[in-house]
Amino acid sequence: MVSFDPKTDLVHYLQQAREALLWKLDGLSDYDVRRPLVPTGTNLLGLVKHVASVEAGYFGETFGRPFPEPMPWIADDAEDNADMWATESESREQIVDLYRRVWAHSDKTIAELPLDAPGRVPWWPAERAAVTLHQILAHMIAEAARHAGHADIVRELIDESVGVRASHSNLPPGDKQWWSAYRERLERVARLSLRE
Repeated sequence: MVSFDPKTDLVHYLQQAREALLWKLDGLSDYDVRRPLVPTGTNLLGLVKHVASVEAGYFGETFGRPFPEPMPWIADDAEDNADMWATESESREQIVDLYRRVWAHSDKTIAELPLDAPGRVPWWPAERAAVTLHQILAHMIAEAARHAGHADIVRELIDESVGVRASHSNLPPGDKQWWSAYRERLERVARLSLRE
């Protein structure tokens, strides 16, 4: 008989997204993890800093269990987007270690509260601010997975590394020539739409 534990399943998917996001930093120089590769400045280390920040809030303040470390980049008086990049004084190790401490804090909240535990998200509109742990787990899975997807694209722009995790890309096993031909085929089809 298969046992069913919704909280265990939710935590599993949250952890998968967390690990995918961090894996995107592996093997890259400090420059590459910081460099902005799209017009909005998205960069790998900034994505980790951002997800750490929002996770600390959702599993901390929302349930009356604030994360104990200050995060000045998310304060009301912080500059816009301060949570989306690492300053010169913030190292990769500091940001990654912060994210792991946030995981530990979040995991403690998740373990100690039932899925129907009430919380309040103070930065959401009043009519939606009342939540449960279940809602916040689902929300953070979506948030972490969304940003892991951003990281996947950014990493591909840096060195063409892609995939779900190092041991399994979840992509067809084509070589560089196969992928080049595939991309050209898609480009041809896209250009056909210009004739319409």
